[in-house]
Amino acid sequence: MNVVSNCVKLLHILADWLKKRICPHYFVKNCNLVYNTDHLEITVNRLTSITESWLSTWFVNNYLRKCAQLCPDRVSRLFDDVSTRMKLQNAVSAVVDWRRKYGELVDLCRIFNEAGYYVSSGLSLTVLSCRFWINGLVKIDSCLLYYFTAVAFLHVASRMAKGSFSDELLDVLATIVGQFVGKRRYCHQLSSKLSLSQSVMLMKVVANNSRSTVQQIELELSKAYLYRALRCKDSDSNAIYCLSNVYLAVMCYTSRQYQTAIDRCTLVTRSQDHSQCSSHVVQGELLPKIDDDIDTVLGLSVFFQYVRRAALNQQQTQYVSVFTTELFAHYLYIRCLSVTKCHQFTQMASTDEVQRLTKYITDVDQLFIADVLLLKQMKMVLELRCHCKPLSGQRQKSTVNETELDTSELVELLQQSAVEHLRTFRQLEAQRFGSVIKIVTTDFEALYAYKRGNYQRCLQLSTQNVRALLYAVRMPAVFVFPELIQLMDDDIVSLTALTLIVKPNCRRWSNDASITQLILSLYLMTQCQLNLRHSVTSLARTLNFIEIAQRPHLVERTVDHLTLKLTERKIMIYLSKVV
Repeated sequence: MNVVSNCVKLLHILADWLKKRICPHYFVKNCNLVYNTDHLEITVNRLTSITESWLSTWFVNNYLRKCAQLCPDRVSRLFDDVSTRMKLQNAVSAVVDWRRKYGELVDLCRIFNEAGYYVSSGLSLTVLSCRFWINGLVKIDSCLLYYFTAVAFLHVASRMAKGSFSDELLDVLATIVGQFVGKRRYCHQLSSKLSLSQSVMLMKVVANNSRSTVQQIELELSKAYLYRALRCKDSDSNAIYCLSNVYLAVMCYTSRQYQTAIDRCTLVTRSQDHSQCSSHVVQGELLPKIDDDIDTVLGLSVFFQYVRRAALNQQQTQYVSVFTTELFAHYLYIRCLSVTKCHQFTQMASTDEVQRLTKYITDVDQLFIADVLLLKQMKMVLELRCHCKPLSGQRQKSTVNETELDTSELVELLQQSAVEHLRTFRQLEAQRFGSVIKIVTTDFEALYAYKRGNYQRCLQLSTQNVRALLYAVRMPAVFVFPELIQLMDDDIVSLTALTLIVKPNCRRWSNDASITQLILSLYLMTQCQLNLRHSVTSLARTLNFIEIAQRPHLVERTVDHLTLKLTERKIMIYLSKVV
């Protein structure tokens, strides 16, 4: 109240100065700031007429009510009746108390929104820019790393889907994944040896971990680096050719692509020159779970080393957990044939394959301990399988592409992992800001379920979100930039394209480049109801939700406003056909 009283006194002093046509400069003596005498009388009359009551009302309407809108309903409702000094004092005190308690969270929430806007709108990915983003976002809040990683994954997936998966983008993706598996040096040169080394590092991370989505992405990246190694033509390319194909065969075997694994092994066993392969061996600790035989061989070889060192008191003189590349290719070839129970296996096992193994053992200069044990296992497998009955038809023709990776699975994994990271980001955001803003944590999950055609799951999540957000004053939004828009359907894509045609610079403001959780949930809810052919009653209830969702400020949010109109129009067209 003292603020209002003092302001009225100051305005009346100003009116008196203007009436006398004098306004002294504070610093410069004998300087009169009133140099324009036009309309002075009107201005003086307006200033003189200001009273404490009028100015109080002006402050309430132009400032306090807007501040109260940022507060919870229990605080903002106090301004519905400020007819007395005491009621106004109580309402203002409630706003001040809430601001003191939650003001820092509100400011940080705004920073989060701005950071999300800049990440979504200005993503130009290089290895250096990725490190810059990661280091910068950590200084704001590590929670934002989940959002950046999700958007970056979607950015890479979008470019890969368009057929522009370059070697540079491969290094970018490895850099992004690296924040979860520790700092490593990445190769940024087209060198076969460095590419193989990068693949080996990724395989080490994946070998002994559970197969989460991120680990599956790392496995696909490991494949990509092996393909890069095979594409390179340098002094080391011949030496690592066989090892790269064996590792690719192992990955194909574990993903049950047995025919592709057979073709990779064939490339190794049919190779004419193995003279340079001796320096590159199959490392047992990198291998995922293949079968019990490999586990037994590796375990026995380690046990042999332990017994030898204990008995002879010697240091380790050779590798014990490694296999010769060509021998392991023979074993994996036989294992694939035995798993598929190919008709050719019964015909070849006792003749062709045994002859090759015999020739290999005769020609090889030195065998590792694990090689000897593996040969014993191979002999047992051959003897056992030679008497099995044929269960399937002829072997398929080779369709293996020696140097190019099929990226379709990686694109799907990147989108899936992006949604998982976005869900984690929402959960952390809700924990941090749930007291000052209404947040649902399954908006991206519902969006992805709709994209995958799981309409029942999407409807369940979207309905829950609509009920939670229907009367909320403030809520997060989903930005409709190219990276995130690939998760949306054609209608939303077309809608955002139209806004760009009409207003090309609309994405300079976050309100015109995003759709709030409530409006997106209403749209997904409606689309699922239409696809599942829900009843008229159900759609009428959704129309009621749309009417409630209409807010005075909605027109300022272009995509929200248009999406809500589109949603309503879809329901009306459907009802006109069924009623």
